[in-house]
Amino acid sequence: MTTIPAGAFGSQNAWQPLGMLESIHVRVGKESAPRPVTTVQAIAGFGLVGDRHASPLSPRQVLLAGSPAYRCLGMPAASLRENLRVDFSTGQLGSGDLVRIGSEAVLWVTFVCEPCNLLERRCPGTLKTIGADRGMLARVLRGGELRAGDEIAVCRAAAPVFSDDWQQRILHVARAVPEGFWISHRQLAQMAGVHTAYCRAFPRVLSRLPAQVARRVGSGAGMGAALPWNGAGLFDISRS
Repeated sequence: MTTIPAGAFGSQNAWQPLGMLESIHVRVGKESAPRPVTTVQAIAGFGLVGDRHASPLSPRQVLLAGSPAYRCLGMPAASLRENLRVDFSTGQLGSGDLVRIGSEAVLWVTFVCEPCNLLERRCPGTLKTIGADRGMLARVLRGGELRAGDEIAVCRAAAPVFSDDWQQRILHVARAVPEGFWISHRQLAQMAGVHTAYCRAFPRVLSRLPAQVARRVGSGAGMGAALPWNGAGLFDISRS
């Protein structure tokens, strides 16, 4: 569960108007296409109700994409597979920013969503043209109902920063595993926001860490009475 210290959202004057929420989509179960909705409930530390990416262990609970990218590339609606389409460029956001949508919900911006081969298959040529404009990923820091047409404001650099480099995120999560605990490669991938296809590269990346830290990732073998780690504290906003 996300821990939010007093004053985490700053003063009212810290919030700067940024734009508007234009549309909302959720990915339900195994449905291939995002489902448009006019409202959705955001739950702190979990994500959007009904969305397949909702998870307390993920730094990529919500994807925001900007309408400028759509206009520039001439793509059909929801081609970027976003949850929230906003009327400004997501390039204006940085990791650690807080985004308030409406009067209640607050998102913690985590890192850039890299375009993938699946996106390229759906929209040929996208990988060469979209760059960092695929969007920004985020966690739900404070819940509330999101509605199309809600005003959006930003509070800059108010939360811990995540690296856009997936290898750095892998190392960050591995270092956070407490002594006496372990996590699997699959759970490490989820917590770092990395596709499980990258798991085969984890041993090489983890080799940069001290052996007693690196071996906390795997099966728990060789750690005696080590317990599975549930990620407690990893996404607490009070942690740097």
